[in-house]
Amino acid sequence: MRKLFSVLFLFVFSVSFSQELSYYLPDSVQYNPAIPKPKDIVFHNVGEYHITHDRLVNYMQVLAKAAPDRIKLETMGFTYEGRPQVLLIITSSKNHQNLEQIRQQHVQLTDPSKSASLNTANMPVVLYIGHSIHGNEQSGTNASLVSAYYLAA
Repeated sequence: MRKLFSVLFLFVFSVSFSQELSYYLPDSVQYNPAIPKPKDIVFHNVGEYHITHDRLVNYMQVLAKAAPDRIKLETMGFTYEGRPQVLLIITSSKNHQNLEQIRQQHVQLTDPSKSASLNTANMPVVLYIGHSIHGNEQSGTNASLVSAYYLAA
């Protein structure tokens, strides 16, 4: 009986961390229905299971295909095990057409001889969000699904 209670408790405890996507997102935002939700691609709610690397990369690929005018997926390199390390760029259509120019302007910010002449008030903000740096940190990996959906939709 004690064993059964322990197993039941662990099951209820672990399921309680699984939430519908709406739990993580603000209600006041209207989302683009053309952008697939994580559950549509990974087949479970965020937090219900650990997201595997292949499913995470697949979701990012699907997002990039769903909005190619705003989303770009790049491979930065590969892990020791040969898994792709991906970078997802999500921006407006206008900025998407000028990604290289935006990158060059931000690089110039590091050069004191050029940075003073840049009109930073008109430069778009660039934000890098590295959700996980260790492969076994699942909270960051799961959070990347929600963040990517929120920014894309």
